[in-house]
Amino acid sequence: MEINKVYLGDCIEIMNNIPKGSVDLIFADPPFNIGIKYDLHNDNMPYDEYYKWSDRWISECYRILKNNGSIYIAIGDEFAAEINIILKKKGFYFRNWIIWYYTFGQNQRKKFNRSHTHILYFVKDKENFIFNDNDIRIPSARQLIYNDKRANPLGKVPDDVWQFSRVCGTFKERIGEHPCQMPEDLLELVIKASSNEKDIILDPFGGTGTTAYVAKKLKRNYITIEISKEYYTTILQRLEGKTKEVNNNLIKSEKQRTLFDVI
Repeated sequence: MEINKVYLGDCIEIMNNIPKGSVDLIFADPPFNIGIKYDLHNDNMPYDEYYKWSDRWISECYRILKNNGSIYIAIGDEFAAEINIILKKKGFYFRNWIIWYYTFGQNQRKKFNRSHTHILYFVKDKENFIFNDNDIRIPSARQLIYNDKRANPLGKVPDDVWQFSRVCGTFKERIGEHPCQMPEDLLELVIKASSNEKDIILDPFGGTGTTAYVAKKLKRNYITIEISKEYYTTILQRLEGKTKEVNNNLIKSEKQRTLFDVI
């Protein structure tokens, strides 16, 4: 299967064509099944249907991931526990349950506002996987505050609570009006930690193409899948450096429902 390419279509059907054990890292940000209006995908499936659909695409992820590969799945509160169970049943090994905490939280109705997303980090082989800790170290309190000589001079590995602003509103990074655009800095942390240059990074739910964009910048190869023709075109334009054209030609025929509107 050709790499460094964006594929238009259903992720399960397209992943069926990816050879077994050929992908180094998977980052997946699937629809949360909370009623967001997409042009093709039904984001309001019955519970059992969403569970079975999740089981199917995660099964394909397991098949195509290399033995030393890793998978990260971003998911909301509603199905985080179920995705965790599916991953374990498929044979993946748990590494971290990461909380992405963001400013500019999302207004909710009759409950506390949402200001986080779960990111489940699993590996295929618990004894043999890539984790480039020295590539992602940050200054520690021991260094900055206490000047502790025992501190690693390279800094510390980040904690499992990550703070990145959501890409929303008039943010410079924002591409079009996708309701769930991932921040580039978050993907950079994932890709640096769990892959090396020339590795293949798969994103089965391409969105605005942040995974592919960051993978390309970090000298990785990518395979991105997107079911929506509109977002597929957005990804291609972004990878070609035509982000201004994306925003200028934005289709605004109908206001898209976002996470702000979720009950």
